[in-house]
Amino acid sequence: MTILPAENTTFPVTVELAVIGAGACGAIAALSAAQAGIETLVLERDPVPAGSTSLSAGMIPAAGTAIQAAACINDTAELLIADLMGKNKNRADPALVRAVAQISGPTVDWLTQDLGIDLTLVEGFLYPGFSRLRMHAPPRRAGVDLVGDLTSKFSERNVDLICDAHVTGLYADNNGQIYGLRFRRPDGTEETIGCKALILACNGYGGNAQLVAEHIPEMADALYFGHPGNQGDAVLWGTALGAASRHLTGYQGHGSVAHPHGILISWAPMMEGGFQVNQSGRRFSNEHLGYSEQAAEVLRQPAHAAWCIYDEAREAPMAEFADYIQAKASGAIKTADTIEALAETLGLPQDAMRQTVTEVETFISGTAQCPYGRDFTGKAQLRAPYKAVRVTGALFHTQGGLVIDENARVLRDDGSALPNLFAGGGAACGVSGPEPSGYLSGNGLLTATTLGRLAGLAAARQLGRVKPPTER
Repeated sequence: MTILPAENTTFPVTVELAVIGAGACGAIAALSAAQAGIETLVLERDPVPAGSTSLSAGMIPAAGTAIQAAACINDTAELLIADLMGKNKNRADPALVRAVAQISGPTVDWLTQDLGIDLTLVEGFLYPGFSRLRMHAPPRRAGVDLVGDLTSKFSERNVDLICDAHVTGLYADNNGQIYGLRFRRPDGTEETIGCKALILACNGYGGNAQLVAEHIPEMADALYFGHPGNQGDAVLWGTALGAASRHLTGYQGHGSVAHPHGILISWAPMMEGGFQVNQSGRRFSNEHLGYSEQAAEVLRQPAHAAWCIYDEAREAPMAEFADYIQAKASGAIKTADTIEALAETLGLPQDAMRQTVTEVETFISGTAQCPYGRDFTGKAQLRAPYKAVRVTGALFHTQGGLVIDENARVLRDDGSALPNLFAGGGAACGVSGPEPSGYLSGNGLLTATTLGRLAGLAAARQLGRVKPPTER
């Protein structure tokens, strides 16, 4: 990625605000700024907006929303802060965590009430680390629906979108002031456009094998389940401009991607008493620690694979997930009336499988303790028909990135802000800390939505359209 000299450069057109990336972060940033009257242009490298959001289940964790209130769920930003900091072991920036948590509820309310985005509360189970039900998602639990709903609002909100526009360089001066950008069309032709402020919403570096090997070598050979466009452009541009970066070792993995089908399987069964076994028919970890860190655990097993074992009752919460519907249609989900028959279907040793299930039954009853420290008590025993799916560990997206403040302004090492550069989502250092274990379910879309909102509003204030709260 290139930083180009702005001196003596002229642009055929200049817009007030340019946004790179049309996923959830970029779309929300653009819609927020445009609502404040800012002339906003979004540049998307793909033919149709998609990004990492489209590969997710579209679930946004938020605290204190109207949707939660309607479901009689008492949740606050303080509770979300406690959950986030508990998961990352107090290693994320507390000021940023607070800013994200505090705007999470208002952002979801703005999405649903102002923009008319259809989101519903995900009920029936708690994701690892959550103290409240707070996942808000499209009815089909599909991120592609969220992207489509957001970008469908562009025309009515006066946001301009250019697709098939791969940004390859930024024009800046020696102080890091952005003046414009250069982008390439599919036929190889290049164009330039000027801007008065820029928001980087082009995610992290998960698709860049060299950067993955450098910063998270344990995932170098993992299935990459993110968007191929996540090449680290934002981090490379930002550092070239003098910006600080942090927690580049942090990432979101997932220990439950159907293999070889390449379909995400929800972690819900694992939270409700299901478990994973390896090719020996044995459990190998505490599945309740989180699906992100479970990715590396699965990859350490023979053939880099494991089997998720659950039953029909634990399958029920996934029935509305588009991914799970696809997995069933593809034949990834195996069913049997006995554990022995299931083991035979999976090609696993029957005696070992029966022993593992018996052990889990003792953990559930409380007559024995799980050697990996998982608490099974309070969960129902597995009952026929039994279910299983072969999975592998995968890298979804990185969680480190450019250092930003509470207004999503990109910062230098000395804490000063670059003049007119903002970042959000995977482009910015998020709230997970330096390790995959710090990832709390939904942190990717949490920071995409909230930092997109903060960046759009902050850019609008800088450009003179929105007064700071103290002046209202």
